[in-house]
Amino acid sequence: MEELEHPLWIVDTANSVFGPSVAVLLGMLGFDLSHAEHIIPNYLVISGLIVLAVTVGCTVIKSRLSVENPDRVQLLLEGGLSALYGLLEDTVGPKGRRYATLVGTVGLFILLCNLSGLVPGLMAPTSNINVTLGCAITVFVYYHFHGVKEQGVVAYIKHFAAPPGAPMWIAPIYFPVEVISHCSRVLSLTVRLFGNVFGEELVILILFSIVPFIIPLPMMLLGIVTGSLQAFIFVMLTMIYLQGAVTVDHDQDHDEKVHARGDAAVAAASA
Repeated sequence: MEELEHPLWIVDTANSVFGPSVAVLLGMLGFDLSHAEHIIPNYLVISGLIVLAVTVGCTVIKSRLSVENPDRVQLLLEGGLSALYGLLEDTVGPKGRRYATLVGTVGLFILLCNLSGLVPGLMAPTSNINVTLGCAITVFVYYHFHGVKEQGVVAYIKHFAAPPGAPMWIAPIYFPVEVISHCSRVLSLTVRLFGNVFGEELVILILFSIVPFIIPLPMMLLGIVTGSLQAFIFVMLTMIYLQGAVTVDHDQDHDEKVHARGDAAVAAASA
């Protein structure tokens, strides 16, 4: 993969400007950077660029918000936010809106990271496993934190020991299985997103190396669909994990709807 990639001018520029300062700081912490080609790796530069672009864009859009005369961008954002609220309320429950900030931010970040690989001169940060692992750990810590906050420490740990209505004598068997299951979610979220984006980037790079112009275009158009789909799947799984953590009284019909959404998301990811 590294042999097929071309040097990115924006990464070279970022390293020429910020690299010496970062090298001094990391050297003080005991890191050996003598063999590093770039002090700041590609995925960190592009991720930082995406965060900066979103921050600036949100600041500009915020200054133009209007209740009486909303423009097209505002209407589009309001529609997207309403859709997110609807998904959260359908999946997590009536309190789902309170989690919109993290879920929406992670979803937007992953979407932009996936699509940035289709822009000439950039790469998809999510094609690096460090980025997908960071997103997965963020979700893992977030839903456990809110599970403890919503249910309390004792009640939250108790739901790991036995499902609702089950006898507690099964706890020695059920508890380690649940712990392993929750830890495996980090691996699942990480590898699913990384594998799909990395595979797509690799295919496009190979096609570009063979036929530089016409042939890769269909794959790039398909990449828009798959990149959006992978972001949606990550968001859906995040909401499902939140539902399992923060819901105290499990309603049977609601759980069936949530599990149906989860099965659909996993099936789409496998495809």
